[in-house]
Amino acid sequence: MADPHPNRIREYRQQCGWSQSELAQRAGVSRAAVSAIEMGRLVPSVASALALAAAFQCSVEDLFGPVPSVKVDPEWAWQPPSFPARFWLAEVNGQIWRFPVEPTATSVLAHDGIMLSDGTVCSQQGASDPRTTLVLACCDPAASLLVTEYSRQTGWRVIALPRPSGQALTLLQQGRVHAAGIHFATKESPRENERVVGQALGPGWNLLRVARWHEGLTIAAGKRITRIDELRRRPWRWIGREPGSAARRCLDECLEGRVNIRRIARDHRGVAQAVRDGWADVGVCHRLVSDEAGLQFIGLRWEIFDWCFAADLAADRRIVRLIDTVRSPSYRHILGELPGYDSREAGELYRVKDVQ
Repeated sequence: MADPHPNRIREYRQQCGWSQSELAQRAGVSRAAVSAIEMGRLVPSVASALALAAAFQCSVEDLFGPVPSVKVDPEWAWQPPSFPARFWLAEVNGQIWRFPVEPTATSVLAHDGIMLSDGTVCSQQGASDPRTTLVLACCDPAASLLVTEYSRQTGWRVIALPRPSGQALTLLQQGRVHAAGIHFATKESPRENERVVGQALGPGWNLLRVARWHEGLTIAAGKRITRIDELRRRPWRWIGREPGSAARRCLDECLEGRVNIRRIARDHRGVAQAVRDGWADVGVCHRLVSDEAGLQFIGLRWEIFDWCFAADLAADRRIVRLIDTVRSPSYRHILGELPGYDSREAGELYRVKDVQ
C-alpha cells in the first residue's frame, strides 16, 4: 500500500548522510516528528515543511510535491566511439543522458551500465542516481580536489569531463552539463568571461568565481630564455591548443601569429607531457602542471577561472551544493596552497548581462 502522505525526506536525508536526529536538529523540529513525517503518518505544518526544505536547501515542492518528471528513455549525450559502450546516467534540465565513459578528473569512475551493439542495455547493480549526479566540463588541472570535496560534503557523484573553455560552453548551451569552467578573463580584462558568455549564450547565466590562476610557458630542460620576444625568433618546436580554448588565446597573444603551430594537445597536462617527453620544446599551460612535470615555467598572466551555469538552475540542489563547496574553507584552503592558484575570491557570484 502506498504511503498516504508520500514525500522524499528519507531520500534527501540519506543522500546527505544524516540521521533523523541530525535532520531534526538542523530543521528545529522533534525527531519523532521527522520520523512520522518521513513515514507518511503525519502531515507537516507549513512551518515544519519550510524548515525541512531549508535544511536540505531545496523547495517544499521538491520534498512534498510529485517527483520531477524526466524523460525516462535516456539519449546519448554524444555517440560512443564503439560498442559495447559503458555509460554514466545523469539528469540535466529534465533530460536523463547517457554519457559514454571517458577519463575524468578522478580517473576511473564506476559506470552505470553497458550498451551492447544490438542496443541491449545491461545495468550495473547499485548504479548512482541520475538526479544526484553533477556533470561538469572544464580544464582545471585541480578539478579532482573539487570533486573529492563535493562528494565528501554531499555523498553525491560528480562527472568532471575534461574540456577546454570553448567546448565546455558548447556543452552547457546544449544542456549536456550543469556547469562549464572558463578562464578567458585576465587582470587587464576582468569581465572577459562575462563578455564571452554573453556573446556565445546570451543573458540568463551566472558565474561562480573559483580562483585566479597563473598561465604561462612550460619549457624543456636545457632551453634558456631571457626575453619573451626570443620565443618568436628561435626555431623551437611549439605544442599548441585547439582554437576556441583560453590557452590558445594566450598562446596566440604571446606569439603574435608569427609561429606556425603544427601539433595540438588536448589539455594542460597534454602540453606538459609533450614537452617533457621531447615532442615539443615549449607550450602554454598552467603553472601547477608545469611544476608537476619538473619543467621550467615563465608566467605570462593571471587568468580568472569561473564556473558558468544557467540562472534557472540556481535553485537546483546540485548547483547549490557546488556553490557551498567552492565557498567552504576546506576547499578554498587546499586550492590556495597549490602553485599558481589564488582562491581568495572563491565563491563570489556574478550575473551575466548583455556585454558588448
